[in-house]
Amino acid sequence: QTVRTSIGCHFQCVARQVQSTHIALWQKETYLDTTMKVSNATSSRRKSRKAHFSAPSNIRRKLMSAPLCKDLRSKYNVRSMPVRKDDEVRVTRGHYKGQQGKIIACYRKKWVIHIERLQREKANGATISVGFNPSKVEILKLHLNKDRKAILARRDSKAEDKGDKGKYKETDGAVSTA
Repeated sequence: QTVRTSIGCHFQCVARQVQSTHIALWQKETYLDTTMKVSNATSSRRKSRKAHFSAPSNIRRKLMSAPLCKDLRSKYNVRSMPVRKDDEVRVTRGHYKGQQGKIIACYRKKWVIHIERLQREKANGATISVGFNPSKVEILKLHLNKDRKAILARRDSKAEDKGDKGKYKETDGAVSTA
């Protein structure tokens, strides 16, 4: 009987410990849920590559951005823009470095852009346009339409706000005496 009693008591103690641990874990989970921000971003190489290469066309548009030349960057206060069909660009890397032309096609499925007059000859004599990665070109002239002007205006206002962030002006702290 003493053996049974000690075993029974042991199981009751273990059961109480498991129950209290479960309650503590539940309380901890709810505490974490209410206080910490949870991000769904991943640093996994595999998941990041899958997200990149299976991205839909509207996301690829933003990913296929090119830096603006220094003149445009100072004019619009914007560093880069998604490329589009009638932009004029200069190639900054590779065999065609320094050559410029107008974009004739943005091939989002292949992640490349095609530039007029930049072609190569195939073995059978046919000429094909060379595909360029948009990050390896520099936009010299933007093809502006209503939507693009709105994007530039919005991003320019963000740049202005960041410049004044945390700075007080004389009018900010003024108290009226009237």
